[in-house]
Amino acid sequence: MPIVNDSIIITSLNQSIPNIVNDSIITSLNQTVPKGERVVVSRQRTRLTKRRKPRMKQFTITPPPPPPLRSAPHSLKRRVWSLTPNAALAYAKKEMENVSSSINDPDPALYAPIFRNVSIFQRSYDLMELILKVYIYEDGERPIFHDPHLQGIYASEGWFMKLMEESRQFLTKDPEKAHLFYLPYSARQLQMALYVPNSHYMRNLSFFLRDYANMLSSKYPFWNRTRGRDHFLVACHDWGPYTLTEHEELTKNTIKVLCNADASEGIFVAGKDVSLPETTIRNPKKPLRNIGGGKRVSQRPILAFFAGHMHGRVRPILHKQWSDKDEDMRIYGPLPNRVSRNMSYVEHMKSSKYCVCPMGYEVNSPRIVEAIYYECVPVIIADNFSPPLNEVLNWEAFSIKVAENDIAKLKEILLAIPLRRYLRMQNNVKRLQKHFHWNARPIRYDLFHMILHSIWFSRLNQFQVEESS
Repeated sequence: MPIVNDSIIITSLNQSIPNIVNDSIITSLNQTVPKGERVVVSRQRTRLTKRRKPRMKQFTITPPPPPPLRSAPHSLKRRVWSLTPNAALAYAKKEMENVSSSINDPDPALYAPIFRNVSIFQRSYDLMELILKVYIYEDGERPIFHDPHLQGIYASEGWFMKLMEESRQFLTKDPEKAHLFYLPYSARQLQMALYVPNSHYMRNLSFFLRDYANMLSSKYPFWNRTRGRDHFLVACHDWGPYTLTEHEELTKNTIKVLCNADASEGIFVAGKDVSLPETTIRNPKKPLRNIGGGKRVSQRPILAFFAGHMHGRVRPILHKQWSDKDEDMRIYGPLPNRVSRNMSYVEHMKSSKYCVCPMGYEVNSPRIVEAIYYECVPVIIADNFSPPLNEVLNWEAFSIKVAENDIAKLKEILLAIPLRRYLRMQNNVKRLQKHFHWNARPIRYDLFHMILHSIWFSRLNQFQVEESS
């Protein structure tokens, strides 16, 4: 239901008070003027009344107030800030080794069931806020570098770039104080700038990034100190992994934050690299506009829903098996006009218990985050996909993973889930939403901070191995 602002209603009521007086004046006039003029006066008043109707607002998620910062003692801050980057990482590594399964001061903003270990996450997050500094290379010309792509299904890489470059908390202008180095390129902008349409040739994109990494290693000492292990990149376009393959250290050592998190191809490495959520942004000025607003379980009569283009190896099988076969299983190609006239794509998601998220050409799908926004339990069908932020989130608590070979058993699998478990998962989806929101001004635990934490977490986990090698 559209939301009406209270202030609009009050203004409308205040504006209508003079009309009560005007009614008596018009009645008096109608008794003394000719009939035709009475009609004119009445029509004028009616038109004024119509113009004063309050406008209904579109549904927009309003971010909650940011959780208060968990400030460390000043003495600890002074001590940690005086350390070299490696010494600070060693301190954080030691602190993480001493984290118990429960903490004395749990953050009420965190909901434990959706995390693998909320105590480890919270301690690591607090250490990130205390310690982490990121240096962004100024090298690289627009539009491939420093020009965030903020709209469409690949917008995650652009939103991270925008908010990272605007950050006051985590950025440093002094590379000697940095714990991480960010390569600020956009895989989407690279594809748009250099790819020759219909050529099916991507090596020129890989050569471009190879030359960029070689330039950094020859111009600055920072890459060579760790062979790129303390550097990271963020790429949401499907081709992100493939544009790295001409540079061995860029492929093997750099922390890669990728939407196309396919563990079977030897580029994305689970546990070192970070699975980036693919989020569709339609309005760059208001990224949370017109998303969210799920329905109660009792108002979700559809068991499972999918609509989308039939590309890749999985979707045609899903369509052939379930399209027009079962009223409970609303499986379509692109949503037909005869269907969308009665219920839109978004209304289908809001009215479904499970939203099917099959891979397309690549393993990632924006439907996973869309399902979370509309409080629909995601059903992921992509055998080699590492789900977003998988190093900290417990995906078994709020989603279902179905093997590609089990598509024919999809309904059977979903019906076998006990109601109690489904209700628990659906509640967890609601609790999860704030961690997948892009906010124009980032707040604690939102998507920008979750991605940055996963990069920090990866660097921290690798640090001891790197130092001993």
